[in-house]
Amino acid sequence: MAFKALLLLLVGTVAGFLNVLAGGGSFLTLSMLIFMGLPPTVANGTNRVAIFMQNIMAVKKFHEFKVFPIRFSLMVTVPAVIGSLAGAYAATAIPDATFKKALAFIMIAITLVTMLNPIEKLSSREISWGKGRWAIVILMFLAIGFYGGFVQAGVGFLILSAMVVAGFDLIHGNAVKVFVILIFTIFALVIFTIQGKANYLWGAVLGVGNVTGAYLATVTAIKKGNRFVQKVVFVAIMIMAIKLLLN
Repeated sequence: MAFKALLLLLVGTVAGFLNVLAGGGSFLTLSMLIFMGLPPTVANGTNRVAIFMQNIMAVKKFHEFKVFPIRFSLMVTVPAVIGSLAGAYAATAIPDATFKKALAFIMIAITLVTMLNPIEKLSSREISWGKGRWAIVILMFLAIGFYGGFVQAGVGFLILSAMVVAGFDLIHGNAVKVFVILIFTIFALVIFTIQGKANYLWGAVLGVGNVTGAYLATVTAIKKGNRFVQKVVFVAIMIMAIKLLLN
């Protein structure tokens, strides 16, 4: 048990760092929780405990550094929460074997998308969609919320892409990202808890690691700037691609 706890702490720290600066850290934690014996759907719910703890720390630090656009965050959180409730319900309603297959497919899909590096491509061009841009952003966050409620892993990349479309740099985009994920995770976790799909003991241990990683990530992001965050996003994409090839 002590070895498992230490392993969760280490994996959680790495995942927390990746989640806050880029995304994809939950692929590590989900894989580890399943490897340690939790049913896939329970691992999915347990991971939300750690995500909740991680994003409390991240939101606090981004707010302290005064890079937190609260008004925009609240506006896009509403559709994200609505989507997450539907996604979480879907995740708890399917059998473990089906979810495991879905997770494998999602890992492939997210890896392929992130290898195209849409964040960098979007940020390198002037985006001007007029009044229609807001409607598109709201619809994007509704869909992102469903995805986040269903599986969580990789949702950071999707939110960062939406934030670039909305006209934000990666520093402010990350601040909005951790807030949106924090709020919709609360609602999703309620669904998982009601359905008996969350192990709070393992989730709390994992969460300590995630919090540590989140603290290091927010401090690093502010000190190193937008260029450094872009590099971390690229490295995270490469790690996901290599992991997929090895599997």
